[in-house]
Amino acid sequence: MDRACIHQLMELVKDDEVFSKYWGKRDKRPVVLHIMVFLRYLGSYGNEASLQKIGLAMGMSKGAVNDCVICVSQAVLKLQKKVIRWPDKEERKQIGSRIKQAHGFVNCVGLVDSTLFPLAFAPTLNSEDYFTRKGNYAIKGLFVCDDTAKITLVEMGWLGSMHDSNVYLTKEKYFSNKEYLLGDSAFSASMVMVPAFKKGPNANLSEECKYFNTKLAKVQIKSEHCLGLVKARFQCVCELKPIIRSKRDLAVLL
Repeated sequence: MDRACIHQLMELVKDDEVFSKYWGKRDKRPVVLHIMVFLRYLGSYGNEASLQKIGLAMGMSKGAVNDCVICVSQAVLKLQKKVIRWPDKEERKQIGSRIKQAHGFVNCVGLVDSTLFPLAFAPTLNSEDYFTRKGNYAIKGLFVCDDTAKITLVEMGWLGSMHDSNVYLTKEKYFSNKEYLLGDSAFSASMVMVPAFKKGPNANLSEECKYFNTKLAKVQIKSEHCLGLVKARFQCVCELKPIIRSKRDLAVLL
C-alpha cells in the first residue's frame, strides 16, 4: 500500500472506539502506528509473521504487536458490509451486460471459486474434518467476484475436507429470475450454478462441451485472479497459526 492508501484507511477507522477504550501505554500509540503494524502482519508469511520478529522491526514488544493487530482487525471488520456486499438488482444487470458483451454468457452475475487456507497446526477438535486431499489441514473459503475480480461475497468456515459440490447458494436470497454464477467442474449444476463440463472416467468430452469449457474458462479465470490477489496481498492467510480447540477458537479465527 502507498502512503495515500494508508492515510485513507486511517481516516476510516481512527474514530473507532477500539482505539480509545483502553488505558495505559496503548493510548500513546497513534492510530497510524497501529495500522502500520497491522499491515506488516498481513503481508508476512512463515517466520516473518511471528509477533516477536514484527516487534523487533517496529520497535515494540510482541504483546504490543498482538494488541495492534487485534484492535485494527476489530475496527476494519466493522467496515466489511460496506466494502464486500452482494450487488443489487441494477448492479447485477450491469455485471451481466458486461459479461454477455465480452464472453456471450447471458444473465451471468458472478464467478465463483473456493480456496483452502492451510492451518499451521492440526485442530484438536475433529481434526479429521479439516484434513484435505492435499495432505494438510485447512479451512475452506468460498469467494464470488464479478468480471473485474471485485469480491461480492465471501463465505468462510467450510471444513477443508468438504467438496465444492456441496456448496449451495439460495436462489431467493441472491438471484433474480434466470441469474446464475459460473464455476469450474468441481461445482454441481443447479438453477443458480453453471459449472464446466466434467470429463467422465471412461469417456471424452464432445467438441461442443470442449468449446463451452473454453468459453467458460476465459471469463472464470477472473475468479482465479481474485484469489491470487487475496493471497499475494495478505500473505498471512497462506498459513493460519491459531490452534482450533473449540468452536469458539474457530469463530475467533474467522
